[in-house]
Amino acid sequence: MNNLLPIIVLILRILMVVALYGFLFWMMITIWNDLKFHSQILGQKKIPQILLSTDGDPEAAKRAYAQNEVIIGREESCDFFIPDPVISSRHARLVYRNTHWWIEDLMSTNGTYLNDERVESPAILINGDELRIGKTILLVEIQVLN
Repeated sequence: MNNLLPIIVLILRILMVVALYGFLFWMMITIWNDLKFHSQILGQKKIPQILLSTDGDPEAAKRAYAQNEVIIGREESCDFFIPDPVISSRHARLVYRNTHWWIEDLMSTNGTYLNDERVESPAILINGDELRIGKTILLVEIQVLN
């Protein structure tokens, strides 16, 4: 019986080590699958449309954007082109990240204003905000996703 006790203890130790490594392996697989699942969900989320219209011009149609970045400026290649010499060629940028639309000034000469406050760092946009870029005032409308 005395010779059998060390063998039983050794077998129990080996079983504990196997159980511990099995548990760690199971945890890693579970975490990996969870990360894959959440990345697929985030990849399927749609970007809410942002509509921009010029204030004071009833003829101007609202321009809708569903991409995650909208460049506003005087350069014709910009997404929202404004032919005004006061505006920089690439004046401001609207970016969709962290489930919000943000406005960023692209180091423009005359600045970008959100509701009459100068945009010094990226700021979150909400429905009904007013952007002033040069002499142009843009009204922001954000579509709600269902």
